[in-house]
Amino acid sequence: MTDLRHPDALVDTAWLEAHLDDPKLRIFDCSTVLDFKTSDGRPYRVLNCKPEHDAGHIPGAGIFDLQAEFSDPDSPYGMTLSPPDKVAAAFARHGVDDETRVILYSRRSPSWATRFWWMLHWLGFDRAAVLDGGWEKWAAEKRPRSTTPCTYPQGHLTVRPRPGAFVGRDEVLAALPEPQTCLVNALGADIFHGRNARYGRPGRIPGSVNVPKVDLVDARTHAFLPPDQIAAAFAAVGADRADRHITYCGGGIFATVDAFWLYQLGHDKVAVYDNSMSEWGSDATLPIETG
Repeated sequence: MTDLRHPDALVDTAWLEAHLDDPKLRIFDCSTVLDFKTSDGRPYRVLNCKPEHDAGHIPGAGIFDLQAEFSDPDSPYGMTLSPPDKVAAAFARHGVDDETRVILYSRRSPSWATRFWWMLHWLGFDRAAVLDGGWEKWAAEKRPRSTTPCTYPQGHLTVRPRPGAFVGRDEVLAALPEPQTCLVNALGADIFHGRNARYGRPGRIPGSVNVPKVDLVDARTHAFLPPDQIAAAFAAVGADRADRHITYCGGGIFATVDAFWLYQLGHDKVAVYDNSMSEWGSDATLPIETG
């Protein structure tokens, strides 16, 4: 049996339904969609899911708009993290408070919920959890849904930053020769091996191992695989033996699934490369490998 660092950082649908009336609970739909049909040179456009949310959501839930409220509008890349004070202020506006318990869920992929979990972790907030199975599991089990808008009051969020939770290209470059740092690519094998050039130059950051986000999720239930199986996936590529981990993907989203699980499995030095291959793949001065 694999022990988790914070077992309460992952909640199931039955638990959430039983606690919907808890006045200290704050539930948020974190869903986002990437539109890969672009004509502006970017690998994708970032779209919110407000129409879906308005059509039906977990009762009481608010919605986060990752690109509009939590990301740097001046970045050439999508979903680049804003400074901590701006991110904290956005969470507080939605009702996140030092005394609240936050439940995060998303549609189609848990990565949007884990991205917000990792951002709260970065800010030093440790009272957040991801809903295992997300909206799909909730809906499949015919649990209650609502179209009523969220009414959470403004909160106050104290920032106790963990600056190492996110890194940029310079930190990744500096880590390449470090034998005890493991670079973990959370994208699919086709992108990892260079068969798909979605992010500019095909390939991966040199020395990386591949633990695709999709391989950690049950395709039928949308819930995460048992912790033993997730631990085995990291062990299979040798990531369990590293002292430090940097996870990455296309834009720092799928990477948070791997980071979430590495942290829950007991690894202390875990970081997400924020702009990931959107930045690395488009910069010809940075090393890359395929195969």
